[in-house]
Amino acid sequence: MKYLIAVIKPFKLDEVREELSAIGVQGITVTEAKGFGRQKGHTELYRGAEYAVDFLPKVKIEAAIPDALLERAIEAIEKAANTGKIGDGKIFVLDLLHVRRIRTGEVDEAAI
Repeated sequence: MKYLIAVIKPFKLDEVREELSAIGVQGITVTEAKGFGRQKGHTELYRGAEYAVDFLPKVKIEAAIPDALLERAIEAIEKAANTGKIGDGKIFVLDLLHVRRIRTGEVDEAAI
């Protein structure tokens, strides 16, 4: 099992969710986040004054993925979140050692 974390642009969330659902990912957790990478934010004009926006809005998606679905999940996120512009995001994959469903007590892949 793997723990997949993807940080993407907010307007791509629905496309990513649909792609993950289509390949059989049963649940995700979504968190609104702010951050920056290589683009280092940007400047905007507001009422004639220029100001810096250091942290850009992002969405963090987290999912527990069985090993058999991992590559398909990564490809689905890449396909759906790609705009070809800087700031498209990143995907992180971590080993997931143990999962337990609280309601039923199921463990590991049965709990996903």
